[in-house]
Amino acid sequence: MKNDNDGLSWAAVDWDAEAATFDDEPDHGLRDPQVRRAWAARLASWLPGRPSDVLDLGCGTGSLSLLAAEQGHRVTGVDSSPPMVDLARAKLAGRDAAFLVGDAAAPPVGEQRFDVLLVRHLLWALPDPGRALRHWRELVRPGGRLVLVEGVWGTVSPVGLPVDLVTGLLAPLAGEVRVERLSQDALLWGREVADERYAVVALV
Repeated sequence: MKNDNDGLSWAAVDWDAEAATFDDEPDHGLRDPQVRRAWAARLASWLPGRPSDVLDLGCGTGSLSLLAAEQGHRVTGVDSSPPMVDLARAKLAGRDAAFLVGDAAAPPVGEQRFDVLLVRHLLWALPDPGRALRHWRELVRPGGRLVLVEGVWGTVSPVGLPVDLVTGLLAPLAGEVRVERLSQDALLWGREVADERYAVVALV
């Protein structure tokens, strides 16, 4: 994702074309060992301590899916871009993971339910975030959780969702909602950032 100050909408991006270079961004490919360790530590704090079924929506090339699998979780990833899914499958070859091409707002998982729904930088780009959250809630087993990494990017034409809006949408769906501010953790992004970035963990 290119979070420049032009407020570019994800809807205008050809994600199939972006797939080949997507992992070049430090927080996408997690190729820098320090960035990778930073994300792994955060993810470990957000996910259950026991092996769980994780649904990674808008999984892209599968970088967070790989971290979750390395921590012992069973991962299903969904992305609308076939080239992104191909890269994710290659990245997690031999691991307990499956990847599907489909709409992350209405993932093609049938009756399957999950312990965790993991969503990074996707909710803000959906036309009806509230509706997506309500649907996702139905895919979570009792005692499960939603883990959402979101933000507001850009200064000229900002795009994104303020944290108060996301927590407000989650309030009727979750028993407990926890917010972590991420903007000050430069290691997550591979650089200093000045915009609003956060994670929300909603226990249901």
